[in-house]
Amino acid sequence: MPRVTNATMAASSASVEGVIGPLGSCLTKLGFEVCPLKVGWYNSVLPPSFHLPYPDDALAVVVLSTPAMFEQAFLPFLEHSSIQKPSDPVDQCVRHCVSTAVSQCFPELKVDVRYDYELLPSRKPKFLAQTAAHVSGAAFYYQQSDVTDQPWGGRKMFGVCIHPSFGGWFAIRALLVFEDVAVGPELVQPDPPDCVASREDRIKLLEAFNLHWQDWSYRDIVPVGQTYSERQKEYFSTPPAQRLALLRSWGLLPKEEAQPDLSPCEQNQANGHG
Repeated sequence: MPRVTNATMAASSASVEGVIGPLGSCLTKLGFEVCPLKVGWYNSVLPPSFHLPYPDDALAVVVLSTPAMFEQAFLPFLEHSSIQKPSDPVDQCVRHCVSTAVSQCFPELKVDVRYDYELLPSRKPKFLAQTAAHVSGAAFYYQQSDVTDQPWGGRKMFGVCIHPSFGGWFAIRALLVFEDVAVGPELVQPDPPDCVASREDRIKLLEAFNLHWQDWSYRDIVPVGQTYSERQKEYFSTPPAQRLALLRSWGLLPKEEAQPDLSPCEQNQANGHG
């Protein structure tokens, strides 16, 4: 990963590209995607109890994992690292990749790194991942309110993000807030690609996500160029409590590795969030 000099750091403090360039160089080759946003974009669509405690013009970056992350980051991570029980192995991999990139690329910047599985003492998530992806323009967050003349009566339908290139075959992993990097008008908020535009397709998407998430059909709501590999599908289809045994059967963990207790994060993944 590239090292950043003090002179480069000074430039990055005034430039979005000074952050996105080095961060992307570190993470893209590992199967991640990075998208910049202003804290104000995020806070403006949420109630105060969910606001990030930073100025509106502070730079933030949302980190997504693409289908390539499993082979390019996760499997190599297992071969060279020790799994810490009971934490989820994918979460450990993401934390390792992101924290390494931040420490190597931005040693002199204050960066608040928030992961999708982390909770505040209030039990609220440290950030709302799908909202962050939407306001950054990375993926469209389709919600019940995006459907006119709803056919579900009073039933609650949870929303889901769809990526223009990967459909539902991706995950939102982290939000990085660069506390001392103020962004000017050069960063214009993009509209997220509305790739599920019709009412009929939005109904199909939300019903597939809420009622049939086990078959993963919602992920293919739009044509995609890349999906999870068969090995990755097998991993995320396996109940969380059995995933270490699966990794051992692949020869990626020692045979004597004990089963973990089921963590809240793993319980969340058991509901189909891979």
